[in-house]
Amino acid sequence: MNLKFYIEKLSNSKEFKNFMKENKGAYLCSGFFVIDREEKNNGDKQHLDYCIQGKGEMFSFQFENGDVKVVQLQNFDKEFPREISVQDVDFTEVENIILGEMEKNNVKSKIQKIIISLQKSRGKDFLICTVFISMLGLLKVVIDLPEMKISTFEKKSIFDIVKRVK
Repeated sequence: MNLKFYIEKLSNSKEFKNFMKENKGAYLCSGFFVIDREEKNNGDKQHLDYCIQGKGEMFSFQFENGDVKVVQLQNFDKEFPREISVQDVDFTEVENIILGEMEKNNVKSKIQKIIISLQKSRGKDFLICTVFISMLGLLKVVIDLPEMKISTFEKKSIFDIVKRVK
């Protein structure tokens, strides 16, 4: 599974072709991917988000059961996301990088689900990964692109989050 595959799949869909015909200045601004190791195919999700330059609108293209669904998004920020320049990310490589870092940090838990957000900030593309691991653990991993290097790795317990909410 990789980003390029989903971009090509989207580019070939009639929904996207119609969208681009009507919105020539639209650009890829973010992506959202869920890799579910427990549900296998049922839990995986992929969304590619596009901004329409000049209109202040954002749309998400969601891959569902082989179809592409278009959903208009609300933007709560004053600033719209910048264009993503990275066009290929191998999600198997991302998972292997996370597994390697888990080993280095002596995290012996098993990955249950990875939620990946592709974003651009301060002129740089990166992946923000929230990794659910066994024994109610969470990992926050930030990977700088295109170098595929981890810049942030934090291990937390779901109980840490519950304590903060109280």
